[in-house]
Amino acid sequence: MTNEQKKDWFLRLNPNGRIPVLVDNTQSPPFPVMETSAELLYLLKFADKNDVFGFKDELERNQALQSLFFWHGSGAPYQGQVNHFTKIAKEKIPCTFYFSISDFGCKMGRKLITSSSDAIERFRNETLRVYGVLEIQLSGKYTGSPREYLAGEGKGKYSIADIATWPWVKAWEFSGFSQEDMKAFPHLLKWIDRIAARPAVQRGIGEKYQQK
Repeated sequence: MTNEQKKDWFLRLNPNGRIPVLVDNTQSPPFPVMETSAELLYLLKFADKNDVFGFKDELERNQALQSLFFWHGSGAPYQGQVNHFTKIAKEKIPCTFYFSISDFGCKMGRKLITSSSDAIERFRNETLRVYGVLEIQLSGKYTGSPREYLAGEGKGKYSIADIATWPWVKAWEFSGFSQEDMKAFPHLLKWIDRIAARPAVQRGIGEKYQQK
């Protein structure tokens, strides 16, 4: 890794120094957009006038936003930490992590986690909990109506809600989860396969776009 995203030229586009960044060169001056969810919403506004990946109905649109923000704020951070501790910081060492006890549904305060092993367990459990939320949505457990996608009326429609979530969830094996872990999420696994079968998705994950 070269950490190119930490260099000044990139930080001018995204002060957070994270990939990806979107630059709209049709604007004058060129307009940079950081954060994946914001980028998807920007593309939806300026490049998808027919809402192929969005919704014209405000309630359906809000449903997509709920799923988008849920994954951005819950799923991606937790699974990202799982990836960090299992793929990058593999050595189990004593360390200190602070979390709000309110995360656990308790009174406000602070909770101390004193080893990376504890942190991995915490992030693994939270990622699986988030998977469980997606399973509830897709299975129709409380609505009685199973759905194929995360947002939209009826069985739903492939949208930015799925686009934002799928690349993370489909990498569950990379994150160290086992088939046994995933048995609790049959509808989620079918959703992963359903999206993977889309021709455009096949092109996007094809050899041409694989990191060498």
